[in-house]
Amino acid sequence: MGKLFIGNQRYSSWSLRGWLAVKLAALNAEIVVLPMQAGTTPAIKQSTPAGLVPYLTHDGARIWESLAIADYCAEFEPTLWPAERVPRALARSIAAEMHAGFRALRTEMPMNLGRPDYAGRGQTPDSLSDIARIETIWAEARETHGATGPYLFGNNFTVPDIMFAPVVARLLTYAPPLSTTSQAYCHAVREHPLVEQWYTEAMNEPEEWLLEKYEKK
Repeated sequence: MGKLFIGNQRYSSWSLRGWLAVKLAALNAEIVVLPMQAGTTPAIKQSTPAGLVPYLTHDGARIWESLAIADYCAEFEPTLWPAERVPRALARSIAAEMHAGFRALRTEMPMNLGRPDYAGRGQTPDSLSDIARIETIWAEARETHGATGPYLFGNNFTVPDIMFAPVVARLLTYAPPLSTTSQAYCHAVREHPLVEQWYTEAMNEPEEWLLEKYEKK
């Protein structure tokens, strides 16, 4: 039925988002890993419309950008968005904010699932400001719509959880100060079976796929 093109699972935060959406929707799509290189990766440039991952082909459709992939997957698995109008509006807003923002966090704390020793790194005023905003988003979603379960909107792992899953990975790796509520949410996301599967596959990637720019941060 299709293919999902992703980058290294150890590093590629956007790939994690697309992969989670495809898995949660149970789409019949082959996973194709295109190992990233130190600079531009020719295989990714040649295989995807925007020259970026993730990229999904499925039953005649071509979808790139993680949020677009998640929205497409929600057509097959409607629980990826909250069912009610008001929480769904909030969910769409915070998913879009994650997609468009938090550049300082992404720059100062790049995702590296294999490094448990980065605690305390990357804590600049701008990255900490991004984290403060993220904690505010999480608290609002949990307080207003998430009381019934461990995720932002309750028991279902929705698109906002997909979008923030790589943020959780960064926070676990770099260990900035977090509220008790944020810590509990990070734990819940990390314990999700699909997130655990992604971590396992990332740890099993060949050593030659390691990139010095991420390992020497």
